[in-house]
Amino acid sequence: MTLDSPSTTSPPRPDTASAPAADAGLRKGRPRPGDRIFSGLARGSGITLLLIMASIAVFLSVQAVVALEANEGNFLTTFEWNVNAEPPVFGIAVLAYGTIVTSLIALVLAVPVSVGIALFISHYAPRRLAAPVAYVVDLLAAVPSVVYGLWGFLFLVPHLEGLYLWLDDYFGWTGIFQYSGGAPRTLFAAGILLAIMIIPIVTNVSREVFRQSPKMHEEAALALGATRWEVVRTAVLPFGRSGVISASMLGLGRALGETMAVALILSPSFDIRASLLNPGGGTFAQNIAASFEEASPTGVGREALIASGLVLFVITLLVNGLARLIIARRKEYSGANA
Repeated sequence: MTLDSPSTTSPPRPDTASAPAADAGLRKGRPRPGDRIFSGLARGSGITLLLIMASIAVFLSVQAVVALEANEGNFLTTFEWNVNAEPPVFGIAVLAYGTIVTSLIALVLAVPVSVGIALFISHYAPRRLAAPVAYVVDLLAAVPSVVYGLWGFLFLVPHLEGLYLWLDDYFGWTGIFQYSGGAPRTLFAAGILLAIMIIPIVTNVSREVFRQSPKMHEEAALALGATRWEVVRTAVLPFGRSGVISASMLGLGRALGETMAVALILSPSFDIRASLLNPGGGTFAQNIAASFEEASPTGVGREALIASGLVLFVITLLVNGLARLIIARRKEYSGANA
């Protein structure tokens, strides 16, 4: 009779390959303290921002109601601003017109120039030249608005008469560029100054977007025999379109709320004229800056200015919301799917 030999088979061991997965699952179920702290700070920052915006809106609304209840005219359509009358009569028709017109002039003049500068820095200029040009653009963004206003008042406005005469000679028939003489402290001058002020903002954002365009797309276009402009037109601009829109909206926000520069060069009056080259008009920010000290704290003068500030606040929110809608509809051009 033979005896079976003792079994040499070792007992089964636990699957060690599943240990990292288990550890990963444990870490996933229990986030690290640093992750929890960062997540809480990020969430708290977002909530704080929303609370600040809501508090601003509530403050402006409460103060505006006091003025609107005492207003004799229609706040949206009245062309007069007389808060010291009995009863007070004031409206924002002229201010809304001036704010929108100057901002649109600034965008029309600044965006093409800014996109051209951004493309020059990112795709055309040699490295030795691109760095100094980018530095100068960044330096322009840091110049205070009051400095721009003084430059516009002392240099820009006195030298605009020749441009006004030229526009009157060739485009005066449209009525928009009719010039009847006088100091060129007009909405058009304010728009030119605002365009100069927002060029650094639009340029910087557009430049960074263009630099992130897919290099493989550019190299593929070059390999197919495309010229440099064709590369920019087919590969760079479609990728950066949403970024340029965002940059333009940032510049528009700066133009809508600019105060001191516009107040220094604009000759305010509460009337709307068809020609942009004749003195007159005003903006929300300029009117608030010019009238706040004279507004009596016992009447409704300051509350009326706050009411106009509420309208500017709403316009800014609508502009940014519109920009987000445009960007959302243009996602296919953003390069994310490349």
